[in-house]
Amino acid sequence: MHILQLEGVVTQGLLLAALLLQGFAFVHCLLQPAAAFPVAGKWTKTGWSILTGLALVLVPFFGLLSIFGVGAIIASIVYIVDVRPAVREVAGGPGGSGGRNTGRW
Repeated sequence: MHILQLEGVVTQGLLLAALLLQGFAFVHCLLQPAAAFPVAGKWTKTGWSILTGLALVLVPFFGLLSIFGVGAIIASIVYIVDVRPAVREVAGGPGGSGGRNTGRW
């Protein structure tokens, strides 16, 4: 395989991975209750929905290594690593109690 063909395959693979990551962040954000975001101490659902939705559009439009593409990928990673666990804990998703007291006392 020629080196330029390999570069194209790697670039397309990275683009696909970025789009899957961003799509997951966007869909997850849309499926969460709006009240869970402020309770978790995070930005509003509307704010994160706009940011993750823009991220999904910016990477294919500007490319992976543009300033907008890198910023979009970072925004999606921040949502997945920081916001998602906090919102899931408040909303009562897997691993969270949803604000309910699940202990003995």
